[in-house]
Amino acid sequence: MIRTLRSIQFLLLLLVLAIPATSFAQVSLSITIAPPELVVYTQPVCPQEGYLWTPGYWGYAEEGYFWVPGTWVEPPTVGLLWTPGYWGWGGGAYAWNQGYWGGEVGFYGGVNYGFGYGGVGYEGGYWRNNQFSYNTYVNVGVGGSFRNTYNKTVVVNNTTYVSYNGGTGGTTARPTAAEETAAHAQHTPPTAAQTTQRTSASQNHELLASVNHGKPPIAATSKPGEFSGSGVVAAKGAPAENKAAENKTAETKATENKAAESKTTEDKAAENKAAETKATESKAAESKATEDKAAETKATENKAAESKATEDKAAETKATENKAAETKATENKATEDKTATKRTTQPAPSAAKPESKPARTESAPKAPAEKPASKPAAAPKPEKTESKPVPAPKPAPAPKPEKAAAKPAPAQKSEKPAEPKSKTPELR
Repeated sequence: MIRTLRSIQFLLLLLVLAIPATSFAQVSLSITIAPPELVVYTQPVCPQEGYLWTPGYWGYAEEGYFWVPGTWVEPPTVGLLWTPGYWGWGGGAYAWNQGYWGGEVGFYGGVNYGFGYGGVGYEGGYWRNNQFSYNTYVNVGVGGSFRNTYNKTVVVNNTTYVSYNGGTGGTTARPTAAEETAAHAQHTPPTAAQTTQRTSASQNHELLASVNHGKPPIAATSKPGEFSGSGVVAAKGAPAENKAAENKTAETKATENKAAESKTTEDKAAENKAAETKATESKAAESKATEDKAAETKATENKAAESKATEDKAAETKATENKAAETKATENKATEDKTATKRTTQPAPSAAKPESKPARTESAPKAPAEKPASKPAAAPKPEKTESKPVPAPKPAPAPKPEKAAAKPAPAQKSEKPAEPKSKTPELR
């Protein structure tokens, strides 16, 4: 019976959620448990220009509250802005007020959803000339390649994570006149992509508040319906009132720290091993370099020694050749001097003829002629005759041979002309 009553209440809740509300929803449902605090997370990267941010919120299903991740959505029409939904207290229960698209941002319970939705209006950007300009002060997921951006400081007075309006502990905000006007203006319901995001979240067991204790593993996505991949962002923290979640977080943190320490130790060991290997390789490289240097030095020394030996050999050969040349020159000089000496000691042929005739005419007295012929023993003194050779005596003046006879060098030459000297009166 209790389960049947709970099912009827859930069907009535779905009917209410399907109808957009323009003010506080006054629905008589016994959802007396307030939704959890908002999840803290980092805005994911915007997939492309023209997409607008729709913040995450707590939905409700048969198993209780579940988190619907925030996501970037393409608006149904250029120029429209998103007014987030919110939970409001009324009639003794909490009811969900559906969000909508419109020309102006309306009332969303004063809830601080973040990223431009600080509780009143929207500070995340504006439309101009059919292009959306992003305020990078609050939209941290906007890339630097976006053309239409600006940076304007936004001050938010509501710094709580309360996710509902009214009731115990809820926000006390009330709609302004402008927000009331926006609430009664023409609206466009959530897009199919937004509906898919909510449906997928309701079917994910890990997004139940009873499971994640306010810290869902999927807190926001870059695109609707994509709950895996690089565009998924997890929650940063859990509500302070959830002690079990804190303990679980502490245990997880301890495990992560332990794993991190083990990883650090392993990395340190690997680094030390790498350093040792590097040192060994460096030592081997240095030894190799030293050996190569010694080999090069040895080769250089051997090359120098060979060059020196070659040069010494060439010098010795050159000295030997020079010595031989000098000896040969000395021998040639001695030969030439000896030849010159021999030629100098022999009588000139032209000078002997005039003196031979008187020898022939005086053939009878041979005794005086043979006597001077026995004096060639004085020939070993040719040094004096070489320095100053005596010319052959002229036949006409007879007294000149006496001067020649006075010199010991040409004694051999002057013996024969001595006969005409003694026989000159006979010729006259």
